[in-house]
Amino acid sequence: MVNSVLSKVEATKAESALLRGTLAEELADGSDAFSADNTVVLKFHGIYQQDDRDVRAERARRGLGQDHICMVRVSIPGGVVTTEQYLAMDRLADELGNGTLRITTRQGVQYHFVRKGGLRPLLGTLNRHLLTTFGACGDVVRNTMCCPAPLADRRRAEVQGWAAEVARRFRPRTQAYWQLWADGERAVSAEVVDDEPLYGATYLPRKLKMGFAFPGDNCVDVYTNDIGIVPVLDGDGIAAFTLLVGGGMGKNHNKPETFPRLADPLATVAPTELLEVLEAIVATQRDHGDRTDRDHARMKYLVHDWGIARFTGEVEARLGRSLDPPQPVLLDDADDHLGWHDQGDGRWFCGVKVENGRIADRGAERVRSGLRAAVERFGLGVRFTPREDVLLTDVDAADRASLDAVLADHGVVAAERWVPIKRNSFACPALPTCGLALTESERVLPGVLEELTTELQALGLGDLDAHVRMTGCPNGCARPYTAEIGLVGRGKRNYDIHLGGEPVGIRLNAVFAENVPRSELVEVLRPVLAHYRNHRLGGEGFGDFCHRLGVARLRAQLGNETWNRAARTVR
Repeated sequence: MVNSVLSKVEATKAESALLRGTLAEELADGSDAFSADNTVVLKFHGIYQQDDRDVRAERARRGLGQDHICMVRVSIPGGVVTTEQYLAMDRLADELGNGTLRITTRQGVQYHFVRKGGLRPLLGTLNRHLLTTFGACGDVVRNTMCCPAPLADRRRAEVQGWAAEVARRFRPRTQAYWQLWADGERAVSAEVVDDEPLYGATYLPRKLKMGFAFPGDNCVDVYTNDIGIVPVLDGDGIAAFTLLVGGGMGKNHNKPETFPRLADPLATVAPTELLEVLEAIVATQRDHGDRTDRDHARMKYLVHDWGIARFTGEVEARLGRSLDPPQPVLLDDADDHLGWHDQGDGRWFCGVKVENGRIADRGAERVRSGLRAAVERFGLGVRFTPREDVLLTDVDAADRASLDAVLADHGVVAAERWVPIKRNSFACPALPTCGLALTESERVLPGVLEELTTELQALGLGDLDAHVRMTGCPNGCARPYTAEIGLVGRGKRNYDIHLGGEPVGIRLNAVFAENVPRSELVEVLRPVLAHYRNHRLGGEGFGDFCHRLGVARLRAQLGNETWNRAARTVR
C-alpha cells in the first residue's frame, strides 16, 4: 500500500507563513539555538543549525547540551563575485565565522561556526553587498551552476547571464527574508511579493538543482543536476538549449531503492522558451514529487518511476504544446580551469587550486591571506568553480608576474606544481560541522592522497591523473558517484570504495569494496592499481579500465594477484 501520509516537514512548511515561522521571536529570545520546526524554515534562508561534533561527546559526559553553531551558505549564481564582494565575504569570515571561507561544489560559499547572535549581522552585511543566502538551502531551486571561466567566447558570457537570470526567476518571492535579516531593505535584485506563485505554501518536495554546461566542457557535472542545460551553438550565438532531467547524487546506505542517477535528455528548446519550459518542469516536480518520503522526494525518482516519455508528456501538457526532441550533447572534457588563461580581452585569469575548497591560512600555506592580498592589490574579480577552486579574473598582462609573486610569497601552490591525483581531488566538509556526516572527509582526504601518491610512485604510476572524490556520508555532495575513485563514508571510520567513473562526468561508477577502514583504503586500492599498470590498454585511463573490466571481473582477477587484500574486503 502506498504511503499517503505527508512528512512532518510538509506540515512545517505549510504552517510557516511563507518561511517566517517564529524565527523573529526566537532570534530575540536570547537562547543559543532554534526549535526543531524553525530549523526547517531556517534552511530556506540559507542556514543550517548544527553543533560542534568534535566536542559533542565530552559535553555530554559533563552533562552539557550541544554546542550549537550554524552553517550559512551564500548563493552565488555561476560562482561570480566582484572585488568588493569577495573582500566583504573575507572580512566576515573573521568577524562572524571561524576565520575560513568554504567553497561548495555548487559554486557557493559557506561560513562555519556562526553563532545564532551573528546571523543578522552576517546576512545583513551580505545583503548590503548584493549577496544573498536566500534559497541557498531548502526545498527550492538551489544555486544555479555555470562554467565560471571567462574565456574568449562571448557565448560563454551569454550562458553566465542566463544562469543569473534563472537564479532570479526561481528565487522565492516571499518578503520573509528581507523582513528577518535586512529590516525590510531589499538590496538584492528580485521581484518580491508576499506570495509564491510558482512554489505555493509548501514549496517543492525536496531541493532542486540546475546547472549550465558549455558544449565540450562538463566542468559543472551537468548530468548530476535535476535539470541540466546545454547550449546549442550556432556561429557566434546560442541557437537553443538542450535540457536534461532527473540527475542527482544522494542515496541512503540502508535503502537500496535510493540511488545516484544521471539525467536523461528531455528536449531542445529555443532561448525564448527556456524559462517557460523550466517552470513547467519545476511545476511537474512540485505537483507529482513524493511528499511522503523525503528519501524518495527528489525529481530523479519521479523521472525514474514514470520514465522519460511520461515525464515529457506531463511537461508538454502544462505548456499546451509539443517539445522538439533533444539534440545530441557533446561533452568530451571537464576542464578544471587552473593555471593561466587568456580571457581574449587583453586580460588573463589565473585558476588557483584550493585544497578541498577551504580558503584558510595553515602554516606556511596562507591561501586566504594570499587570495585577499591579490584581490585587493590588483582589483581582481573572483569566480568559484564546481571543483571548489578559485579563478582570479581580469588580470592585466603586465601584472601576471607580480600576481604569481604575491601568491608564492603566501605559500600558495601554483597549479602546475600539484601532483595530478591531488589536483583532481576534492571532498565535502563532513565533520565536525555537518549533521549528516557519518565520518570524516575534508580533514582526512589530504592524508589519504599522500599515502596514495607514495603508492603510485612505488608502482611507477606517479603521473596518474585519476579523479578522487570523498564524502562523509552517502548524500554525495562532492559527487563521488561519477568519479574514477569515489570514497563514501559508511561508518564511524569506514568507507565504501567506488570505481569506474570517468573524468568527464557522463558515467556512474560501481561499488568495489564496502566498509573499508580509513587506514586500509590505500591497501585495498594497491592491487587494483597494480592490475591497471599491468593490463591497461594503450592510453586507457584508470576509470575506463575499471569500467571495461567491471567490478565483478576485477575482483575475480585480483584473486590471483600477489596482493589479495581487496578480494577479502569486498562484498
